[in-house]
Order: sequence, then C-alpha cells, then structure tokens
Amino acid sequence: MFLAIDAGNSNVVFALFDQENETWTNHFRVETKGSKLTSQLSKKVPLYFLEHDISPSEISEIGFSSVVPEVNPVIQQFCKNFFGISPYQISPKSYKKLPVSSLRPNEIGTDLMCNVMAAYDRYQKAILVVDFGTALTFTVVDQEGKILGVNIVPGLRTAINSLFHNTSKLPNVALKMPDSALGQDTIHAIQAGILYGYTGLVRGMIESIEKETKYSYQIIATGGLSSVLTPLAEVFDEIDLNLTLEGLRLITKANT
Repeated sequence: MFLAIDAGNSNVVFALFDQENETWTNHFRVETKGSKLTSQLSKKVPLYFLEHDISPSEISEIGFSSVVPEVNPVIQQFCKNFFGISPYQISPKSYKKLPVSSLRPNEIGTDLMCNVMAAYDRYQKAILVVDFGTALTFTVVDQEGKILGVNIVPGLRTAINSLFHNTSKLPNVALKMPDSALGQDTIHAIQAGILYGYTGLVRGMIESIEKETKYSYQIIATGGLSSVLTPLAEVFDEIDLNLTLEGLRLITKANT
C-alpha cells in the first residue's frame, strides 16, 4: 500500500491508498503544532495501525508533502523508525517531471501543487481549485497545465478564531450554515456573517478570476471545510476531499 502524509498548518493527515483496488481507504490525523508531535506520532500512529489490523510492513512506499518545515525532520525520522522506509518528500525539484508547471516553483506550496496535479491529471483542461483549509486558496491552471496564479485569504476556521481571540465578548462558534443571513442572537450573527460572507467571497473571487482571464474553468473544491458553505454546491463541478492526497501520490509516482 501507498501511504500519503500531508503536513498542513493545523493537522498532519495520514491516508492509505490500496493500489490493487485503486482507492483511498484509511484516513487519520494528528495535530501539527506543539511540542508533542513526536509523542503523538509514536503513540497514535502505531495504535491506529494496530486497531485496523494493518502491519507497517504492508506499506511499500510513502509520499510526504509539507508546508510546515519545522516538522519535516520529525516525520522523516518517524517513518524510518516505524515503517523502515524513507518517505519521498515533495519539493520544487519534483515539479520538473509533471504536466503542470509554475513560474515560481520555490514559492508555491506543495499542497497547492498536489491539488492542481490531481485535478489537471483528471480533467486535462483549464481548472480552478478552491481549497478550504487553514487558508482558503484559489489556484488557476490553463489548458496547457501552466499555473496562472494563486489567491490566498484566511480560512473559515481562521476567521472564526480571529473573532474569538481578538474580541472580549464574542464566543467561538461552530461552523454551521444558518438558515438566515440575518442573525437573531450572537452565535447566529457570527455564523451568518462568516458563512454567508465567505459564500459571497468565493462566488465573487471565481467571477473576478473568470472575468479577468476571459475563461470558464472546471471548478474543483477540496479541504475539510469544502462542504460547509452549502449554497456553493451549484458553483463547484466537483468536491473531492482526497484531491491533495491523490496529487501527492501522483507526484511521488512521477519521481520514484
């Protein structure tokens, strides 16, 4: 089996790809930040494999993407110790063998490259990937696989946390789409402001990008919060929670 490890700003995601059936099977995560990452890896990962009756020896290859450089040595060493395998870590050097390209490969995050690799490989046409993570990103690729640009704004949870941490009386609330854009109490007001506001932001950003480039894109959404903004279901051609993982697998495959 192929193991994908995606280290983001909030979580390190682990997922297994069954190469025989060509499906993603198991997903689990640990928190990225904090001094306890080494402890979490050494306890939670072996426990997960034990509980799901998966032997570490079943892992034949590991692909690793990270946007948090300080955790890279920890994860690399864990893989060597637990799986007996050094993971292939995606870097700008990995992009030379791909059908997608960036003018600034040293600046674009490996997670975004994974996204566009998977999407472009699937559709073979101009795409716009909207990734709902710690940051909300829009990545645009033309028909030839060239990345035209990236747009970054604070993610949904980041926006909610910002209100909670920077105001005295506003509570931290669940990311649940309310029935009305007009808040009837404090929690409803925050949910309406953030969620309806971000719905408009996403629509507006896509409209601005398509107007500027004079092109209509295949629009793919991904990220754990991609299904929260329910009014956007008609805007997205596809919501794929495994998009980053699939791109990670494809980039690793192209380089190993």
